[in-house]
Amino acid sequence: MELDEVMEQRRSFRALDGMEMTDDMVTDLAEAASLSPSCANNQPWRFVFVRKGPQLDLLLGTLSGGNYWARKASMVAAVITKPELDCRNEEGDYHWFDTGMATGLLLLKATEMGLLTHPIAGFDQKAARKVLEVPEGYELLTLIIFGKRSMDLSGLSEKHQKQETTRPERLPLEKIAFMERFQGE
Repeated sequence: MELDEVMEQRRSFRALDGMEMTDDMVTDLAEAASLSPSCANNQPWRFVFVRKGPQLDLLLGTLSGGNYWARKASMVAAVITKPELDCRNEEGDYHWFDTGMATGLLLLKATEMGLLTHPIAGFDQKAARKVLEVPEGYELLTLIIFGKRSMDLSGLSEKHQKQETTRPERLPLEKIAFMERFQGE
């Protein structure tokens, strides 16, 4: 699959079916993320892949009600970083940016592999940190839901069914891309 096709196909769908997530699949995803650029090659990202039994059930139990659909997940990946793992100066910290780039590569690799991925913010941070045993000082940025895309939308709310069938509108390029200097709002 060409990169343009992978980027076009990448969507955060909600209708999913279970599937087996193998060790090789997890390795492929982690390797894709590991190739991401980072400040001074610090690689401040950490991913925890949860795909089996009670641990997955516990993590899914931290999801908010609006993420009811994600309870069918075959795997959840936690995206974690720490400011001290990357470049820092008076101007700012780079760990979020660098971890975001690695996460983007992971999502593109997953799409190429035919997987459904959906990053979410709707979960209980404190409970998820406890389930994952995330140490103090580390930031749990998001959880990524994994599965196989389903065409059966019957388990989704009406709102989510509609969102599954139409691509969300993207901002026009003139609102996000400028020449020579910032010209936005």
